[in-house]
Amino acid sequence: MSKKVFLGVAIFSLIAWLCPAEAQQSKKVARLGYVSASGGPASPDARFEVFRQGLRDLGYIEGKNILLEVRYAEGRQDPIPSLVADLVELKVDVLLLTTLPAIRAAKQATKTIPIVIVTAQDPVATGIVDSLAHPGGNITGLTRLTRELSGKRLELLQEVVPKISRVGVLWDVDDPGSAIAFKQYETAARALKIQLQSLQVRGPNPDLEGAFETAAKGRANALINIRSSMLIRYPKRIADLAIKRRLPSMCEGSDYIEAGCLVSYASNDTENYRRAAYYVDKILKGAKPADLPVEQPTKFEFIINLKVAKQIGLTIPPNVLARADRVIR
Repeated sequence: MSKKVFLGVAIFSLIAWLCPAEAQQSKKVARLGYVSASGGPASPDARFEVFRQGLRDLGYIEGKNILLEVRYAEGRQDPIPSLVADLVELKVDVLLLTTLPAIRAAKQATKTIPIVIVTAQDPVATGIVDSLAHPGGNITGLTRLTRELSGKRLELLQEVVPKISRVGVLWDVDDPGSAIAFKQYETAARALKIQLQSLQVRGPNPDLEGAFETAAKGRANALINIRSSMLIRYPKRIADLAIKRRLPSMCEGSDYIEAGCLVSYASNDTENYRRAAYYVDKILKGAKPADLPVEQPTKFEFIINLKVAKQIGLTIPPNVLARADRVIR
């Protein structure tokens, strides 16, 4: 071997030995875009924090191998399309979206950026995907089946409070998902011979006191609170108003129970958002959304808050109490 060849080999070997760190750093850092419909910079979205922990459990470290681009709608519907457009323009590697307006805006804005959803809606019926088994396009993720549980919630509420005849339904009139939900409750109520009273509010500062006053005038003897990105910002206030009016309340998530709702029936949000991290991981490793089936939850939680029952002077039937997955005493 000539001196020149030997010298070249030696220099190449030295560079390779000295620069493995630089080679690692040259790897692309993935960027994930998320529109927080309810949270704000000063009030993080609790469900997104579960997702972040899911990413950490899968080996993702913020600033090292993943960057999170979070945009806040703070409970309002109008900024959502522009927030989605901003993330699309940034050309993030994947979008995580959880509300129908955000998902629809992204579906229109991009056919190439993978989109992972966690939705309360039926993604087939709302035109988000072609089918659960074969989503097609660039969208996949999870459906929480929140809307499909509407009838079951009314049934459970009727068992918790056997004498109810008129139920007030609190909902955000500006939220498309809430409009779908109210119609589903109407269908279920007809089958159960329960009258519904529509208690419509709108953001950004909903007149909750006015809605409860309307419920009292209409002689509603129970309440259902439809979950939305606006109303999810007021769980304690809603719960306190229901307790003040001695209205048994049915909610669509365990976070409302913690705030003072009487009963809740829903899929496990913690598991759903942890599972969303798995979808993001699969896509970042090369999987195509069209090939990843949309998952449905297999675990549902019926939770009863006995503290609230005592506050409103309600005795929960023992057979109903025995069926609860969790009881807050």
